[in-house]
Parts: sequence; structure tokens; C-alpha cells
Amino acid sequence: MKVIALTGGVASGKSTVARMLRELGAEVLDADEIAREVTEPGQPALDEIVAAFGPDVIGPDGRLDRKKLASVVFGDSQARARLNAIVHPRVRALLGERLARIAKSRPETVVVVDIPLLFDVPVPEYEHLDAIVVYASPATQLRRLMVRDHLDPEEAHSRLRAQVPLREKLDRARWVVDNDGPLTHTREQVTRIWEEILADP
Repeated sequence: MKVIALTGGVASGKSTVARMLRELGAEVLDADEIAREVTEPGQPALDEIVAAFGPDVIGPDGRLDRKKLASVVFGDSQARARLNAIVHPRVRALLGERLARIAKSRPETVVVVDIPLLFDVPVPEYEHLDAIVVYASPATQLRRLMVRDHLDPEEAHSRLRAQVPLREKLDRARWVVDNDGPLTHTREQVTRIWEEILADP
């Protein structure tokens, strides 16, 4: 089994690249999706989040209100670290279980582990992996983020400031996807990278 990391920055287009890789044949494990699983109602992580940040982060449906929680943690590095300490160990454990299951049942598979904060928060189990970094300029990130999450400029800037700048992540990438242009250009790059992954012994 070959395991590749995929990372980027908020609103860089990482999900688009993950979808393209899945279409090409990769098994994609999404850390954000697993983070949602471990914070579902009834999960210990949700109780710990409520204890740490108060009941206001729970929506009327009893689920985690991610927008409210984001408004608390993105401007506060200590709150963000507290949230990471609750969620990240559980995400890593579940990722590890799923990787082990794939290795046993489909050892020929190429697995792409989609970890948005791979270079922001230490993830020892995956830092050694060859990584694809999805790049978009700060101006593009800001514009996309404001549209996608309905944020004003200051809120969007706050979220960008909470992450390591994408330019600093490029030095740690084996492959870079420039997602500042049209989707056709992005797809061409992803296809080339996929061919290199398959050809790599």
C-alpha cells in the first residue's frame, strides 16, 4: 500500500484536488470528515468540547455548531490548541485504524490522507509522507473564503492568519498543485502527479 499526504490551506481548493484524485483511483481518507465523526452526539469528544467552550457551541439539533466554535477558536491560539488536544488524538487513532484495514484488505491501493493541518499542527505519524500541497494565492484564498463561508473581510483574514501561510508549506511538498487558475489547469497537474505516484516504486 502506498500512502500519500494531501494538504493545503483554507479555501485553497484541497477538496477539489481530493475529488480529482478519488476519480483517478485513489482511496481518500479525509481527516475533516473523521473529525466530524468523532464529534457526533454521543461521542466523548463532543462532551469535552462542551465542557471546554460552553453549551453555546451546540446547535438546536444537538450537534456541534461548527461556525460558532470557529468564531471562538480562530482568534484565540490557546482555545485552538485546547480544541486540537480534544479532537486530533481521536482523529489520528481512527485514521490509523482505517489505514490498517485498507492495508489488510487492499494492499495494492494508493491511499491519499487528506490532512488540512499537516504542517500547522505536528502529526508525527504522517509527517514523513510524500506530500501534495494545494496552493492558491492569499488573495484567492481570501476571496473564496468570504464567498464560501459568508464571512466579512476581517473574519476571513482571521482564519487565514490562524494557519501557516501556504508559501511556507511549499518547501515541504514533494508535489505542488497550483489551484489559482482554471479547473482544467488544476486537473492537468493532478493527473500528472497521479501518474508519477503510480510510476514511483
